[in-house]
Amino acid sequence: MAVVGAGIRGRGYAEWIGAHPDRARVVAVADPNPRRRPAGVEHVFTDWKDLAARGRIADCVIVATQDAMHRDPVLAFAAQGYHIMVEKPLAPTESECREMVAAALSNDVILAVGHVLRYTPYTRAVRSIVDSGRLGRIVSAQHLEPVGYWHQAHSFVRGNWRREDESSFMLMAKSCHDIDWLQHIVGQPIARVSSFGSLTHFTPENRPPDAAGRCLDCPPRVESTCAFSAVRFYGSRLRDGRHYWPLDVVIDDFTPEALHQALREGPYGRCVYACDNDVVDHQVVLLEFADGATATFTMTAFTDSEHRKTRLFGTAGALEGDGQTIKVFDFLTNHTEIIDTTAGGSSAADGHGGGDAGLMDAFIGAVATGDRNLVLSGPAATLNSHLAVFAAEKARRTNTVVQLGVA
Repeated sequence: MAVVGAGIRGRGYAEWIGAHPDRARVVAVADPNPRRRPAGVEHVFTDWKDLAARGRIADCVIVATQDAMHRDPVLAFAAQGYHIMVEKPLAPTESECREMVAAALSNDVILAVGHVLRYTPYTRAVRSIVDSGRLGRIVSAQHLEPVGYWHQAHSFVRGNWRREDESSFMLMAKSCHDIDWLQHIVGQPIARVSSFGSLTHFTPENRPPDAAGRCLDCPPRVESTCAFSAVRFYGSRLRDGRHYWPLDVVIDDFTPEALHQALREGPYGRCVYACDNDVVDHQVVLLEFADGATATFTMTAFTDSEHRKTRLFGTAGALEGDGQTIKVFDFLTNHTEIIDTTAGGSSAADGHGGGDAGLMDAFIGAVATGDRNLVLSGPAATLNSHLAVFAAEKARRTNTVVQLGVA
């Protein structure tokens, strides 16, 4: 295995490999930051192009660079015969997504996309219930992604995904997971979409009077009443010993001095009302599937950070789930069954409820055995759901209902 991009996602996948030395081993890493490159790896590069120049020195590669930097390495490594696992989303444009999928197919390599929600024990249980017919035919669905007020501030106001021109639009960056998940669970392609949403709160107009451009400079009477104080948020994690995401995005050296310097000089110390962010902080998507089933999806920053919540409405029963517990109500018996699938928290720090491990297990298994059916998020499925995301964003911007084309 080679790893391109040793940030939070790349390191997380590499750690899974390190914990399963009987399954795979990391032989190459490419990352411009020397502190991110793990010790003991045979081949170390600052740039993925230097790795590609060596030819094929591994069976497969993880591409975990920033969203807008996926296309070029995927095309290069596919041409060399590498099997590829690429972090979601594939790319911020439809043309790049199609190009990447075509490259994988033409070079006959396995392509797995980091739609980790497909691989959780919870999702497997929900899909099994749907497939069993216990709900009858799915008629409609409700799905909520509660991003979380601090996650929005960290990643989408101050962080790497705050601007469309540097990453992608919000629905693709954060919620392509969810559109993909709904299509996977309902089991039908998406036919039509509409969407509404905007950047409502994290704007200069909502900046409190006398607030400074950085939280360190904010008057105590203002900072103490701000839910988005970087001083309080990151400081509490440092004091509590939570030296993992999101704190490890801000600092490498877990000391008060390092955090103070990062908040003084870096992007994560900025006032959330004085950043250059332009992605939406809430959005709703209305979906119609090929068989006439409908769904609503809501993404909102204004929640605690927790598991997604879903309700499925069928002709024979209804299902309600919160990412861990599933309730199935049977119309005939008037009985509710409760199923516990608990497998950890919902965030990246928690392995996405078992999804990160499930994806790696499936991808490594597919590469080792040649059984591509182990990969649930392959090129065709991913392209279909990505096209729905692009269509939803077009619908939001043009205030129209968009009919999906052919993948």
